[in-house]
Amino acid sequence: MGASIAADQPVVGGKQQYGMTLKQQSARQADLSAVALGSNLGDSVALMVGAAQALQQLAVPGSFRCSTLFRTAPVGGPSGQPAFLNAVALLQWPDSPEALLQLLQQLERGAGRQRLVHWGPRSLDLDLLWSGKERRSSEQLQLPHPRLWGRRFVIEPLAQLDPDLIPPGQSISVAMRLQQLIALADELPPQQLAPPHNWPC
Repeated sequence: MGASIAADQPVVGGKQQYGMTLKQQSARQADLSAVALGSNLGDSVALMVGAAQALQQLAVPGSFRCSTLFRTAPVGGPSGQPAFLNAVALLQWPDSPEALLQLLQQLERGAGRQRLVHWGPRSLDLDLLWSGKERRSSEQLQLPHPRLWGRRFVIEPLAQLDPDLIPPGQSISVAMRLQQLIALADELPPQQLAPPHNWPC
């Protein structure tokens, strides 16, 4: 998953801002939650805008940030699916991860999400990637998300939003991880899109 870095040593080579140590970087991000947004059914632009605006309202005031939109090829699931729109959001969340998950699922249902086919087409997909330093391992919720580190359609928006960010449980930045995924060439590169006029970031 990446070479380990001593927690008390400054990181060089662009992995962190202004020579911050891993401990300092971890403290800066300890209260952040991350949500991946996706859609490939219906009016995906409108659905993504609505979801991002809803997340902005749920966040601690002034804490919400999001990437722009990316168009990505489907990964896994049935063949012949339409391309996805993807984005990620970072926010401070004042309650439990379970409470945030419930609200994400409510937003999915409100957008007409039906869980009929595993990794199939969906009107709105909101995945909780992590929530501060919280750890969960249950059927309902796993934190950090077990597949986030291997998905370019998650890592590339994160790197566009905050290249120096180091997710919980990792030792290198998302920008460094993106370079690793590009070298692997396992997924088609996402296409960064111009944000719609009502995109909240």
